Amino acid sequence: MAKKDKIVVEGTEITIISDKQNDYISLTDMAKHRNADFPSETIQNWMRNRSTVEFLGLWERLYNPDFNYLEFEVIDKEAGRNAFVLTPKKWCESVNAIGIITKQGRFAQTFAHKDIAFKFASWVSVEFELYIVKDYQRLKEEEQKAIGWTAKRELAKINYYIHTDAIKHNLIPPELTPQQISYVYANEADVLNVALFGITAKEWHGQNPNLKGNIRDYATINELICLSNMENINAVLINDGVLQSDRLIKLNQIAIQQMRVLQENTNKKYLN
Repeated sequence: MAKKDKIVVEGTEITIISDKQNDYISLTDMAKHRNADFPSETIQNWMRNRSTVEFLGLWERLYNPDFNYLEFEVIDKEAGRNAFVLTPKKWCESVNAIGIITKQGRFAQTFAHKDIAFKFASWVSVEFELYIVKDYQRLKEEEQKAIGWTAKRELAKINYYIHTDAIKHNLIPPELTPQQISYVYANEADVLNVALFGITAKEWHGQNPNLKGNIRDYATINELICLSNMENINAVLINDGVLQSDRLIKLNQIAIQQMRVLQENTNKKYLN
């Protein structure tokens, strides 16, 4: 199922659907910026231009291995004439286009690959094109940040198993009950929480009763990187038999130093 996003450009809400690696932007939504009552007519007026037909044909040649060249030649010969009419549905069916997608139904919409959508935006108005490109880029940047956060969260989970394995083999005697074992794991998790966040999981929940999840679900990317490193280091310290009180002091020192370095690196990236 295609992922759906929305951006708002000069008061106009525009839908973006992502299919595999491609983004398709709603021409129907964009056309409402020019003609709110009859957006389909705006799209057809754009498509009947010879320059538009040539651009659409070139795009399909570049990216569509199943492009129907013969049917395109027929359309290309008629383009620009007074009686020439070209709808998105006719274009898609005639040349087997992939750059434009039509969705039928009560709320019919026409979507176009971002390359084509930006071309349409420039026809609507140059100013509109600049705003939509800017908002689209902002959306992509936010998506990349989210992907980066998820990757770091998964890395922290992997190192979590290394951490818990060290606890299992060094800190849990065989005579402990399941409840006691759970307490040992939670207690060691709080060693990391206190070292990095300065607070236990229980204290965090007490201060944030309306938030779902746990303290680590609300960590920054830098904090997740640091947490991942600390889980590995704590596992080594546990295997070496270092007391918990000494480990907490050491881990806190490491957290402060690593967060400082990570923050400095982040600041340099924004300044460059």
